[in-house]
Amino acid sequence: MSAMKGAGPARPAAERPDDAASKDLVLAVAGKLFYARGFTSVGMDELRTESGIPLKRLYRLFPSKEVIIKEVLFGWQRMWTEGVTAQVESTQVPRERLLAVYDFLAAWFTSEGFRGCAFINSFGEAGGASGDITEIIRQQKRQFQGYLAQLADEAGAPASLAPQLAILAEGAITTAAIAASDEPARQARAAAEILIDVALPGNLDHPLHQRPTS
Repeated sequence: MSAMKGAGPARPAAERPDDAASKDLVLAVAGKLFYARGFTSVGMDELRTESGIPLKRLYRLFPSKEVIIKEVLFGWQRMWTEGVTAQVESTQVPRERLLAVYDFLAAWFTSEGFRGCAFINSFGEAGGASGDITEIIRQQKRQFQGYLAQLADEAGAPASLAPQLAILAEGAITTAAIAASDEPARQARAAAEILIDVALPGNLDHPLHQRPTS
């Protein structure tokens, strides 16, 4: 079965247990603040206050704020991967596995604190100038599209279906954040059904395959 591979650096083997717990605490606090307000408006002093980790120790754990941002992005990538994959694996019907992505979105859009795609929001702050951060964001988008390509292949659909479905999902996320509604997930799912049905083998008699007669 398909599964997206998580990303992010492994912890050093020599890391002390209390350091690992402190890092997890800081990253949890940072992730919450960054998603709610953006990373440019959150400084190390606020992370110290909210986490309760002394500033000196905070800098020992994370030499710079950029290191924290990158770790948070990797964490978000793992969360996204796990959430989407779990929804997809709830069914073994190839067509429904593709559509399960939009079912995941519908549930996410109604969750407390939803404010759109963390990666798109972060790209809006970092732009294309911040090399490492930008590359992590782009990697997440490539990974998602690659996962859709795997699901499309399982269903017997061409790889060209993947970017189409990805654009529907990305557009739904952005629209849902602005509209504060889960309706974009339903609309994207309905559009995805059409694209999938046209792309699946054996559907050459679908109306969208028919040329208009003059």
